[in-house]
Amino acid sequence: MKPADQSSALKGIEPDELVLRFQAGIWRYLRAMGATPSEADDLTQDTFVAVLQRGFEHYGNSATKAYLRRCARNFFISLKRRQGREVVSEDLELFDRTWEQWSKNDNGEDALSALKDCFEQLTERARQALSLRFRDKQTRAFIAEELAISEHGAKNLMQRAKQKLRDCVLARLQGTKL
Repeated sequence: MKPADQSSALKGIEPDELVLRFQAGIWRYLRAMGATPSEADDLTQDTFVAVLQRGFEHYGNSATKAYLRRCARNFFISLKRRQGREVVSEDLELFDRTWEQWSKNDNGEDALSALKDCFEQLTERARQALSLRFRDKQTRAFIAEELAISEHGAKNLMQRAKQKLRDCVLARLQGTKL
C-alpha cells in the first residue's frame, strides 16, 4: 500500500500520529501479557501494519486503544499457538480489563512510575530476589542460594515483596500514598 493510500484508509487520525500516540501503550500491554521485548517489538509493528493496511475510523482515544489492544492480543495469541504454548483466554479478558483501568489515558505511564517508586521502597533483599526472579528468570533454588536463605524463605520473601508492591501500586493509582 502506498503512503497516500494509507492516509485515505484512516479516518480521523494521521498514520504518524496513530503510531506516536499509541505505540508505547501497545508495547507495554504486550510485555505485561508475557511477550519478550523482541516479541513485543515485532507484535507492536505487526499490529500497526495491519491497522494501517486495513484502515479504520478513529472515534476517539479510548476506542482506538481498545481496537489496537484487541489486534495486538490476537497477534500475541497466534504467536503463542505457533510456539505450542497455551494462552488462557479467560485470564486475558481479566488482564485486558485490568490494563484498561491502569493505563487510562497515559499508556501506562502512571502505573509504571508507581511500580518503579514502590519497587525502590522494598528492602535490598526483596529487590534483589524479585530482580533475580523476574528480570533474570532465575529459579527459587538459585535465589535462595544467592541470598543465603532456604527455598521456603525465598518463596516467602518474594510473596511478601509482591504483596507490598501490589498494595503500594494500587494505593498510588488510587491517589493515596503508602
